[in-house]
Amino acid sequence: MNISRRVLIAAFLAAPVAVATTFAAAPAVAGKPEVFAPGGKAIRGYDPVAYFTQGKPVKGDPRHTYKWKGATWYFSSADHLDMFKGNPTRYAPQYGGYCAYGIAQGYVVKIEVDQWAILDGKLYLNYSRSVQSRWKKDPKGYIQTADKKWPDILN
Repeated sequence: MNISRRVLIAAFLAAPVAVATTFAAAPAVAGKPEVFAPGGKAIRGYDPVAYFTQGKPVKGDPRHTYKWKGATWYFSSADHLDMFKGNPTRYAPQYGGYCAYGIAQGYVVKIEVDQWAILDGKLYLNYSRSVQSRWKKDPKGYIQTADKKWPDILN
């Protein structure tokens, strides 16, 4: 066996370990809140409506907040707040704002606000750029898998 084959085999065998290690720091445990909200702020204080209306993450304004599902949601404008109040499930991210790929893999994982996608009118957030790249290879498959695990994964 030449060195390049050894390297290839080692990389192939290490891939599942790398994925497991990425998510091992935050396995699902009993009592996880329904919404990922560090410091009580859903989506780290970003406006969920802005993903749909402006096509990008926009920091919310503390003057425009709404308490829903145990978290405080922030909005960049009174209009966005009103839109969310009128239909929170339309704008709230799937899986409580936890990483969509992580949920599909069986882990409750934090997110970064700039790693997102809207598919079929629903907002999905992910852990990092590299995780987002993996997720984009088969989003419908990962969504189907995650849907089967959510919300039971929180328990």
